Amino acid sequence: MSSGSMLAVPPAGRSAVFAPGFGQRVLLTVDTEEEFDWRAPFRREGYGTSHVAAIPRFQAFCERLGAHPVYLVDWPIVQDRRAVEVIGDAVRRGTADVGVQLHPWVNPPFEEEVSTANSFAGNLPQSLEAAKFTLLHDAIETAFGAAPQIYRAGRYGLGPNTAALLKQAGIRIDTSVRPLFDYSDQGGPDYSNHPLAPYWVDPESRLLELPVTSAYRGPLRALGPLIHRVQRHVPTFFSGFSRLGLLERIALTPEGVSAREALRGVDLSVDAGLPVLVLSFHSPTLAPGHTPYATNEAQVEALYAWFEAVYARLAERGVTSCTVAEVIAATDA
Repeated sequence: MSSGSMLAVPPAGRSAVFAPGFGQRVLLTVDTEEEFDWRAPFRREGYGTSHVAAIPRFQAFCERLGAHPVYLVDWPIVQDRRAVEVIGDAVRRGTADVGVQLHPWVNPPFEEEVSTANSFAGNLPQSLEAAKFTLLHDAIETAFGAAPQIYRAGRYGLGPNTAALLKQAGIRIDTSVRPLFDYSDQGGPDYSNHPLAPYWVDPESRLLELPVTSAYRGPLRALGPLIHRVQRHVPTFFSGFSRLGLLERIALTPEGVSAREALRGVDLSVDAGLPVLVLSFHSPTLAPGHTPYATNEAQVEALYAWFEAVYARLAERGVTSCTVAEVIAATDA
């Protein structure tokens, strides 16, 4: 598949209904992964995992805050003894969950060409996507002593064969969809028009899609996907709408989104009645120098301040943390 091709993603299914009394909740997801140069071509080697030393501080912070992180673990992390110890301790104490995140370029078996298009696992041949996922899933189950129940494709790279693969492995929740975002110019999926609310991927209601939360704000919000499509060809096109307050796209992440913006996003999402707000960020941002969002210690501290502010607003709005098991229980027929 060429780097300019577009990954065909299955359409959204029917909306999920949550049990009475579930209310509105928040799920904190952490793309727990290796360190690599985001600006460079993908490589199988040359990555690090030194930021794992920062995870204990983050876990303790979450416990004080009342957050329940879901560590979506990839191959380099599950091979890191310290990461398994730290995350495993939290999982055993019931203060965190662990799930699967597939980065195909660093996950065996290594049969494909390393390329941008192949960094989206859903672009791989069905048998290779399955082989990579199975090795990772089984390694996580062995390392943490329980079968993972939640999945995120690295780079949000779902494909036409992914849902069947997840169901066969007993995965109950996918959280790979990033609504309002389009990666088709890189050969990835287009989620511009996917729902913000959770929905069933399959007719049997066995695989729940829990989209990563994003929101449009402003009088032009209905035109958001179209405006962002134009931006691919005119990079400055969207910035003018944002400066004028006509259209703002807010992702609930501390990476590139200010606390002030995030609080607006929280309010929009709560007011829209979303049953679960899904926050996300990448674990290497917990230490300086590994992502564009934390180049120094001050920016790392800003991440912690972001979470303080966001969880305070969530508490004001009556939104409480939830676990993967609670989401599954609330949507079981």
